[in-house]
Amino acid sequence: MNIVCIGGGPAGLYFALLMKKQNAAHNITVIERNRPYDTFGWGVVFSDQTLGNLAQADEPTAKAILQAFNHWDDIDIFFKGEKVTSGGHGFCGIGRKRLLNILQQRCEQLGVQLVFETDVADDQQLAAQYKAGLVIASDGLNSRIRTRYAATYQPQIETRQCRFVWLGTKKKFDAFTFAFKETEHGWFQAHIYQYDGDTSTFIVETPETVWRAAGLEDMSQEQALAFCEKLFAEQLDGHALMSNAAHLRGSNVWIKFPRVVCQRWVHWNGAVPVVLMGDAAHSAHYSIGSGTKLALEDAIELASCFGKGADIRATLEQYEAVRSVEVLKIQSAARNSMEWFENVRRYTALQAPQFAYSMLTRSQRLSHENLRLRDPDYVAGYEKWLARQAFEQCGLPQPAENAKPMPPMFTPYKVRGLVLKNRIVVSPMAQYSAVDGTVGDYHLVHLGARAMGGAAMVMAEMTCVSADARITPWCPGMYAPEHTAAWKRIVDYVHAHTDAKIALQLGHAGAKGSTRAMWDGIDMPLPEAGDNWPLVSASSQQYLPGISQTARTATVDDMRRIEAAFVRATAAAEQAGFDWLELHCAHGYLLSSFISPLTNQRGDEYGGSLENRCRFPLRVFAAMRAAWPAHKPMSVRISAHDWVEGGITPDDAVAIARLFKQAGADVIDCSSGQVSKLEKPVYGRMFQAPFADRVRNEAGIAAMAVGSIFEADHANGIIAAGRADLCAVGRPHLADPAWTLHEAAKLGYQPVTWPKQYMPGKQQLERNLERERQLAAASSGLSPQEIAAKLLEG
Repeated sequence: MNIVCIGGGPAGLYFALLMKKQNAAHNITVIERNRPYDTFGWGVVFSDQTLGNLAQADEPTAKAILQAFNHWDDIDIFFKGEKVTSGGHGFCGIGRKRLLNILQQRCEQLGVQLVFETDVADDQQLAAQYKAGLVIASDGLNSRIRTRYAATYQPQIETRQCRFVWLGTKKKFDAFTFAFKETEHGWFQAHIYQYDGDTSTFIVETPETVWRAAGLEDMSQEQALAFCEKLFAEQLDGHALMSNAAHLRGSNVWIKFPRVVCQRWVHWNGAVPVVLMGDAAHSAHYSIGSGTKLALEDAIELASCFGKGADIRATLEQYEAVRSVEVLKIQSAARNSMEWFENVRRYTALQAPQFAYSMLTRSQRLSHENLRLRDPDYVAGYEKWLARQAFEQCGLPQPAENAKPMPPMFTPYKVRGLVLKNRIVVSPMAQYSAVDGTVGDYHLVHLGARAMGGAAMVMAEMTCVSADARITPWCPGMYAPEHTAAWKRIVDYVHAHTDAKIALQLGHAGAKGSTRAMWDGIDMPLPEAGDNWPLVSASSQQYLPGISQTARTATVDDMRRIEAAFVRATAAAEQAGFDWLELHCAHGYLLSSFISPLTNQRGDEYGGSLENRCRFPLRVFAAMRAAWPAHKPMSVRISAHDWVEGGITPDDAVAIARLFKQAGADVIDCSSGQVSKLEKPVYGRMFQAPFADRVRNEAGIAAMAVGSIFEADHANGIIAAGRADLCAVGRPHLADPAWTLHEAAKLGYQPVTWPKQYMPGKQQLERNLERERQLAAASSGLSPQEIAAKLLEG
């Protein structure tokens, strides 16, 4: 095969040498516009895992890289005068020029033809010149080939919010270092790592608004270097910063990161396909150091696909299918990391230990238990620090100094006069099992079992404030004396037999009412027309167009009646003895329909601006808060994202949270969606936790995270990073009422309270789990730590 690689960066060079190694008969030419052995940039970073991949692909190249790199295990984080160190991360740095020289030399050894100082304008002319049957477009972030065939590749290029500059210094750093500095204009951060015997990369980054306010746009290179040297003098210890673009200034050297995602990677032009590789196909933010890694792994995968002997079309289809998925995983983590650095200000109210933990886990690739495997002493120390903060916040005696570190999800938390024993809440989950609004034995068993299962609090499903506020005829209510008495029976059981608290969520179904039970057709109207009741909403709407009953626009009298119903239900909740009250303003139900612009088309004082749309929900909340005892907490569940263009966004969620905070809310329960059937949610583990993160750290109010939190590792990471104060766990509790107790046993954390009647079960479970760990370790020849590491990697 004759192959031409356009671009002599890591992707093109590595693919060329791998293919030549695979079959010496291949004629492979790499075309590079720069001079021989000439390149630009400072250092690049690889993880130990990436080095392992290189060693398997081509051992001579890997050995040459290993001899030239600078290795470190620690990450140092400097914030507000404190230094936090976490170890076990396993990275190496190598100069970009040195890396490319190694790849160039290896290509020459294998017989790859390198052509320098040649600028490619026409890939098809080049293919004809070299009689190529395959063209690799590895021509970088600003790829001409990608632009030329944009209709095929469908690139999405998003320019991000920060300005950054690549600098260097002769100061040597023995850890990957992150430094954060506040100025009168805002926050700057530096990403620093040593990549050879005497030189370190020094990237300085800040939001563009801060960059402009600091005057960097108009500074000369010398002035900008002096500014950065003064700002990061503590890290530089008198060493100077260096630039390899001293002739540039302002926006020419302080650039913005372009996030590149391509829908397709292969363009077919007759018999000569043109394949994107490396930065031409994708970009990953430098904060996770994966750009060069992705380029090299592209080359490894495509060479591997060719090695399987299939025809070229099948080979390229397999390459695109495999790599596009793997790259998207890395790009997802890189986006999380990038957005964290774009929003450093969001986290600056955190104390240094929690700020550092938040930074370490920003991409969501590094979990709490993975951190423990890397550096158990760091995690144990952090858990003790976090527990001390929690016990102080609750006004409780501090744990003994020699006590076993407490997993973050088991730390206590105080809201108003209520102390929760841990951070796990059983989510409200609709059961559709009440009779005329009255809960019975089913609910006693359902909620009682989960209250005995270790969670700090169980929250009853949405309970309706009037008969016409119900979702289904089988929804519980709080609008008749028998409802109050039935709920009191359950509350009394929880208080008498468990140390859990119990909460009531009050709501009104609005346009989503008068429907069947979930298992009979979710959101479908009742089959007998005569059984349906009239519906109201912020504006007239059908939730399911052409199917649902049409809800009429709520009048001022309707709103007055509905407000009074919420207040009566609040008083009844206090009579029943509930510890906590939540107002349901999410998921397209009545109060949510006022908040979302998708469902609120009113022209009065309750429509229009976000403040106006929140006016009625806030009025209801204020009336409830006035009727609810001052020492008892109240939360509000919101849809933090409608997942529909023109609907509520996470930015809006922060503003909504601020309004409810001003009205006296204690916690915002951050859910999303279910406002419109046009929604396109992006699912994944902990997919709604970022909404709680923003609400907590921008609006300055306690937040509850929900959504695909199904492991202790998830909850521990969310609480430890300060992304939320509580974790609501729903579906796992349907499958396992004692989910919290079982997760404690899996962690090996024994100081957790079980019902005394169940203590033999606790002991047996802990013995069984320990035996499983020992058997797994013995059967594989690996230590328990190594077993856990492999499971986490999987």
